[in-house]
This record gives sequence, structure tokens and C-alpha cells, in this order.
Amino acid sequence: MFSCKPVKNAKKNASVKILGFGVWAEHSISQLKLSVFENLDQLVVVRKRVMDVDRIELVKAQLQPFLRQGEEYVRRVEEIARQIPPIQIYIAVGAVFFTTFILYLIRAFKHTISNTIVLTGLSGGGKTVLFYQLRDGSSHQGTVTSMEPNEGIFVLNSETSKKGKIKAVHLVDVPGHSRLRFKLDDYVPKAAGIVFVVDAVEFLPNCRAVSEYLYDILTKASVVKRKIPLLILCNKVDKVTAHTKEFIRKQLEKEIDKLRTSRKAVSDADISNEFTLGVPGEVFSFSQCVNKVTVAEASALTGEIQPLEQFIRERVKP
Repeated sequence: MFSCKPVKNAKKNASVKILGFGVWAEHSISQLKLSVFENLDQLVVVRKRVMDVDRIELVKAQLQPFLRQGEEYVRRVEEIARQIPPIQIYIAVGAVFFTTFILYLIRAFKHTISNTIVLTGLSGGGKTVLFYQLRDGSSHQGTVTSMEPNEGIFVLNSETSKKGKIKAVHLVDVPGHSRLRFKLDDYVPKAAGIVFVVDAVEFLPNCRAVSEYLYDILTKASVVKRKIPLLILCNKVDKVTAHTKEFIRKQLEKEIDKLRTSRKAVSDADISNEFTLGVPGEVFSFSQCVNKVTVAEASALTGEIQPLEQFIRERVKP
């Protein structure tokens, strides 16, 4: 009888071979898929690069007409420049620089215009009341002698209802006490105007002291060199016993004339006052001062301060 084992073994070997071929085929297909996907990715990257290059070329093509126009403009400018004589070019450049310089000076000058008004005078003259009248229209009765400068930047109370842009005023009320007058030197050099307040009621008893203080101000180097305008404001004229501005002006001129004579002997050694007043050999009057000196009347308590407001606005333009 024939044996069946060789036949069985042959079938088994064939099955193994078929199984191995299937595994190999499956692996090969997987490798093929992976290779195809990689090639597709590379193809996409290449495509993107090609599209970017196309876009760049498109932008270049769109800009080309503008570049040509720019080159043509430069060429025409060069041709025109060659036709202009050199002297005209120098004149044009000089005109541009000169105009720029003038505009710079105008701007700098505007920034240097002062808006500071200084209120000064002996204590008790009503400077602080005038300050509050100008600021908010109130008298602030009961104020005491100031020990520190009272200052503020504001539009005058009488102008608050006006339309349009109005320049604010920097108003400084300097203490009138003799020991505090040195503070005046902090503000006078940059002042647009000085208001010297005189008590029209108590003028005669204080005439000498008022004249000495006024003399010191009028002979200050900063006042004389800058020709700072000064207003002698006779306050409290609403009182029956108040003196008129003409009387006060004449008495001050007489007293200052005496001071000129008494101080002449020490003028060379006086380092605080570098200038003298008036014309030698003539009776002193305020018209002889290098800076403009005017005299006016006012009443701080009643609010009649129009001459003061006018003086301020003549120095600090709205």
C-alpha cells in the first residue's frame, strides 16, 4: 500500500508558501502606498513654491509701470535742473532756508511772550482783594496780610462769558511786607506788566514808604532793561476820604525827586539799583521813565476795576 504522508507534507508546504507570499504582497502594497503619499506631499510643496513664484512675478509685472513712471519723472527733473542756471538754484535753496528760519523765530517769539502780571505795593493796599475780583468777581473780605505769593493762571472773570479762545493770565500777588519784598525778584524779570497798588485813603501817612518802594522797583535793572510797563493803581477810591489819582501822582513825583537827591551820593555803591531815574537837573516826573508809567483809580470792594483789566489786556493779548 502507498503511504499518504508525502502528499500531506506537500500540501502543508504549499500552504506555507501561499501564506508567505500573501504577507510579502501586503507589505509591498503598504510600502507602495507610503511612497505614493510621500511623492504627493512633495508634489504639493513644489506646487506651492511654483504658485509663490508666480505671485511674485505677477506683483513685479504690476509694479513695472509705476517704476517706469518714476524713472521718467526723475529723468525730467534732471533735465529741468540742467536747464536752470546754478545761481537760481542757490537762490531757491536760500529762500527755503530763510523762510524756515523766519518761521522758527516767529514761533520762538510767541513762546517767549509773557502772560505774567505782578500785583505789588505796601501791605493793606487791597492787592489780595483785587486778585480775587479778577479771578472770580468776589471781594473775599476779611483777608489777612499774605506771607507767600498768591498766584494763579486763569481767564479774567469779566471775560468768562465771551466766546472764542481767550488767553489766560498768570497773576501774582506779591506780599507787601518789607521783609518779604525780595520775593518780587522771582517774578519781575519775566513779567509783562507790574501793578503797584496804593491805598488812596491812607496815602499821606505812608507817602514816604510808598515812594521808596516804588523807587526801588523803577530802578531795578530787569524793569529798566525790559521796559516793563507799570500801573500805579489808586485803590479804595469809593471811600469819601480817598485822595484822587492826580494828587497821589504829584505827591509821588515830589517824593521820588527828593529820593533821587538823597540817594545820589551812594548810587555808585548801590548794587541793587543799577539805574537812576529822571533827567539830571530837571524836576522828576513819571514821563521821564524809560518804561511807561500810568496812574489809574479802582475800588476792589465794589468791583470797579475796569482800568486794571484794561491794563492787563494791553499787556496780555486775548
